[in-house]
Amino acid sequence: MLIRLDKPVLLAKAVDIISDLVTEVRIKVNEFGLSINAMDPANVAMVGFKLPKGIFSQFEISGREEDLGINLDSLKGILRRVGANSSLILERKDNLLSIQIQDRIKRNFTISLIDIDSEEKEMPALDYSSKVELNSIDFIASIEDCAVVSDACSFIIKDGKFIIEARGLNSAMSEFNGDEAKIQAENCKARYSLEYLQKFLKGAKLSEKTILQFADDHPLRMDVRGEMELSFILAPRVETDD
Repeated sequence: MLIRLDKPVLLAKAVDIISDLVTEVRIKVNEFGLSINAMDPANVAMVGFKLPKGIFSQFEISGREEDLGINLDSLKGILRRVGANSSLILERKDNLLSIQIQDRIKRNFTISLIDIDSEEKEMPALDYSSKVELNSIDFIASIEDCAVVSDACSFIIKDGKFIIEARGLNSAMSEFNGDEAKIQAENCKARYSLEYLQKFLKGAKLSEKTILQFADDHPLRMDVRGEMELSFILAPRVETDD
């Protein structure tokens, strides 16, 4: 396997985001590109990442698919050495991953590939009653508002409006109508951990738009799309009181 990426910042940012949720991943490289699916240790959240084959300037694999077991801290540390105008070459050599950074000079790193015993996870296909597409900057601000007053927030669809609300001793609320967001939804409500949502915000910052799908007391799916795709699944908090 030998692949070359002339926009390595895409991979660097994704690895940084994913490492907030998991420490080890299985990277797949196949005819479609590079992808990662991983579940966090608490089985509360899942992340999916896709970098399509067309993004790479060189893409060679032996066989149908390569599986690379990677410690994300090791990979993240190397990717932080990548400059804005660098190219990144990844090459598998037996149980090692050779990483070459090419800019004014060539720099070489190697990291050991690891065995990952956990079962391969795929992003689940779930049914949702509500889909909301909104500006990422507005979504980020709303989640950060809620984090000031609580450790969880509710996503609510009511009478064609989308509401993000947190209540404790204090409260915070953001309300979106059809002018501020694209709302295709039925009335519903679900509550989610702000600790995890704040980790997802790094992904929202990479795209102008964020897509949210949810239903009554149902897992949330959050998607950000551009040159790469990032998806998150978050289990709901099911409680009697808000």
